[in-house]
Amino acid sequence: MKTSVTIIAFALLLASCSSTETMSKLIDDRLSRSIEQYELMAASLMDQPDRLPRDITPDGKLRTTGPSDWVSGFLPGSLWYLYEYSERPELLDYAVDYTMRLIDQRYNRGTHDLGFMLYCSFGNGLRISSDTIFRSILLTGAESLASRYNPLIGCIKSWDHNGDKWQFPVIIDNMMNLEFLMWAARESGDNRYRDICLSHSDKTIQNHFRPDFSSYHVISYDTITGQVEKKNTHQGYADESAWARGQSWGLYGYVVMYRETHDERYLAQARNIASFLISHPNLPADKIPYWDYNAPDIPEAKRDASAGAIMASALIELSEYVDPPTAKGYLEVAEQQIRTLSSPEYFAEKGTNGNFILKHSVGHLPGNSQIDVPLTYADYYYIEALLRFKKTLK
Repeated sequence: MKTSVTIIAFALLLASCSSTETMSKLIDDRLSRSIEQYELMAASLMDQPDRLPRDITPDGKLRTTGPSDWVSGFLPGSLWYLYEYSERPELLDYAVDYTMRLIDQRYNRGTHDLGFMLYCSFGNGLRISSDTIFRSILLTGAESLASRYNPLIGCIKSWDHNGDKWQFPVIIDNMMNLEFLMWAARESGDNRYRDICLSHSDKTIQNHFRPDFSSYHVISYDTITGQVEKKNTHQGYADESAWARGQSWGLYGYVVMYRETHDERYLAQARNIASFLISHPNLPADKIPYWDYNAPDIPEAKRDASAGAIMASALIELSEYVDPPTAKGYLEVAEQQIRTLSSPEYFAEKGTNGNFILKHSVGHLPGNSQIDVPLTYADYYYIEALLRFKKTLK
C-alpha cells in the first residue's frame, strides 16, 4: 500500500512538473510572437510621430489616435514590457520613441486617465530604464491628475462630458489611475496624493458596489451636497447590470490599493470582487467573460478579451496576498484565461489583426463602437499577465 501511494505521489509530481513546463513554453512562445507583432506595429507608425494605435477598421486596417486619447499609453507600455522580457535594443528604441510622444500629456488636466496614459508609458520606462527625465514628467502629470479631485465629494472626477446628465461622474475605471498617485506620494513625499487615493477608494467601496460586490459603472455626485445623485451605466447593458470590463477594473484597482497600503479592507474588497466574478453563473468555462455578465443574448453575446486579460493579471497578483488554497484557485482561473487568450481563437497570426495581439474585444457596445475588435489595452494586460504568470513558475 505504501509503495502504491508513493508511486501515485510521484506520478502526480511528474504531471505537475509537465504542466508547469508546458505553461512556461506557452508563455515564452506567446511573448516571442507578441514581440513580432509589436515590432511590426511600431515600425508601421514611425513615419507618423503623433499617432498611436486604437483599433482596426472593418476591413482590418489599423486605426490610430492622438496622444491625448486615453489609450495612448498602452502601446509604449507594452513595448517596455516586451523589452524587459527580451532586452532587444530595437524594442527599447521603439519604447522610448512612443513614450516621448506623450510628453505633453503631463499638463493635461482634462482627463482622469493619466494613470493609463503616463504611468503605463513613462512609469514602466522609469522602472525599467531609470531615466530620470521620466520621473519629472510623471510628477508633473500626477499634479495634473490630482487637480481633478474634489474634497467635498472625496473623489477624482472622471469625465467633463455629458454635463447635461451627470454633475460629477466617477467611473469604476478610475480605480486604475490611483496607482500613479500612490507612486507620486512615495516619490515626492507629498501625502496629499495618498490621501486622495484613500478617499477615492473608500468612497468607491461605499457607493459603487452592490451587496453581491458587482459594480455600477457610473456614480454621479451632487456638487452642492456631495451626495450620490445617480447610479448608471455608460458602456454596460443596463444600469443594474455587471459590465464585464468594469468589474475587472474594480478587481485590479483594489488589488493595487492593497499592495500600496496593506489595508485589509482593500484586500477583502478585492477578494469579494474575485469571488463574484469567478463564481458567476454566466462566466464561460474558458473564463473569458461576455461583454456584460447580464447581456440578454448570452450565450450568443460578444466576448471581451480585454475583460479577461485584466482579470487574469489582477488574479495573478492577488494570489500573492492570500492563503495557498485560495491562491491556487486564483491561479487556476488565470491560467485558463491565459490559455484561452493564447489559443488561435483569440491570438492573431503574425501580420494580421492590424498587428494587434488579441482578437475579440468590446469597447462600447451600446454606443455601437469597437465591437469585436482588437484593443490596445487588451494586449497590454495580456502581456502583463504572461509576465506575471511566468514569475509564478520559478
